[in-house]
Amino acid sequence: MEEHIASLVLLGVISWTTAFLFIRKMFPKRSFDFCNRLVSTIHATVAVTLASFSVENWKCPVCPQASTSSPQQMKALAVSLSYLIYDLVCCLFDKKFNIDNCVHHLVSIVGIGAGLAYQKCGSEMVAALWITELSSPFLHLRELLKELGYRDNDLNLAADISFAAIFTVARMVGGPYLTYVTLSANNPFIIKAMALGLQLVSAFWFYKIARMVKYKVIKRTGPKQVDATQSRD
Repeated sequence: MEEHIASLVLLGVISWTTAFLFIRKMFPKRSFDFCNRLVSTIHATVAVTLASFSVENWKCPVCPQASTSSPQQMKALAVSLSYLIYDLVCCLFDKKFNIDNCVHHLVSIVGIGAGLAYQKCGSEMVAALWITELSSPFLHLRELLKELGYRDNDLNLAADISFAAIFTVARMVGGPYLTYVTLSANNPFIIKAMALGLQLVSAFWFYKIARMVKYKVIKRTGPKQVDATQSRD
């Protein structure tokens, strides 16, 4: 990994930590998770923006394959790597320890770190960054709304469905294609392994999200259907 990229990662870790402490001070009555999710939402927005700017050819976003990463791609990946390191540490301090999230972060850190070390696979990794972070703002919005008191209402359900829809299209349509492209190209073995691992984690999350949406829809429509049936009787 080049020295200026390593410095950017270190600066990023410090910056994300500072942002969290600042938000924590601004909202002292809010939970640790609430403040961290605000930082995560900022990162998702920045990550998607940087990834979009670093795409070399929108007619083929994953081209050229297995090529040397451009400076813009390296910077975009370094910013997200710094966030993942920061957020992994936050996961260890949060009261709600989530093993799924930790595994996802570890896989992503190893994968992005390998990409930065080899300075290859920039197109594929930036595409993966774009795909994985596209649904993140809606993921965090769901939990932010709950803490703000908007639980089990239309706004929260809309956030749930929006997150599920974007996640499904991005990770279960775009994700498998990107995994196939990454595995087919002449990429280092560790990057191929991390691409496959990330897709497996996404598939597991998709299963959990599908169950969550099914539960919420049944919960919202069930009582109404029962009342309607009773009224007809």
